[in-house]
Amino acid sequence: MQTLKQKHRPFCFSVKGQVKMLRLALTVTSMAFFIIAQAPEPYIVITGFEVAVIFFFIILYMLRLDRLIDCLFWPLLDIINSMVTAVFMIIISVLALIPETTTFIVLGGVFGLLAAVCCIADGALIYRKLLFNPSGPYQKKPIHDKIVL
Repeated sequence: MQTLKQKHRPFCFSVKGQVKMLRLALTVTSMAFFIIAQAPEPYIVITGFEVAVIFFFIILYMLRLDRLIDCLFWPLLDIINSMVTAVFMIIISVLALIPETTTFIVLGGVFGLLAAVCCIADGALIYRKLLFNPSGPYQKKPIHDKIVL
């Protein structure tokens, strides 16, 4: 019997991939403005760490390693990462915007807030996918998928 396969769409062209790429671009831009303005080290370190983690998840999904390494529940780790990143980016951005020392620090704070919004959107997309596409032993299967011989 021939089964219908789902059409595989690369991660880069999916909505989740686009949001993650936008999140990476905004975080890198925020970090670049903080570096140019010679902002306090925590601003640069936290945004640099977030860039590394976002890049790790993009590589993980692009190479489909989340399917290969199935001992971890990657969507939950991704949701936790998105929420923690959103909290850190909001704190750093607000701290950067309060004193308004230089234009570049203010721009870094604004791009950091935009990155925080993208983090929240990324977490919401992954959570929505988990609700509509549960995995594990208790996965519901539609009746039309059953093979009747």
